[in-house]
Amino acid sequence: MFMIAQQEGPNSGQAWKTRRRRAGIAAFLVGLVATLAFFAFFPGLPHVIDWGAILVSLAVGGLARWGCQSWITGRAKEKAERM
Repeated sequence: MFMIAQQEGPNSGQAWKTRRRRAGIAAFLVGLVATLAFFAFFPGLPHVIDWGAILVSLAVGGLARWGCQSWITGRAKEKAERM
């Protein structure tokens, strides 16, 4: 009976939101693991993971997630403007 109009464009749809969320999770994990590996294996640092290293790793992971999602959103807006 009722038809729901779907928006056209790269920002519409559940698939785009899912890809953005998965990319954010992957970026967070990469940032977290890379920072922990830096603190664990970089020469000259004590090879101990303490609370400071964990907090910095979480912050770097959050920053990586934010940057990745911002980049994806910006690319989608650029693509929508070109169309």
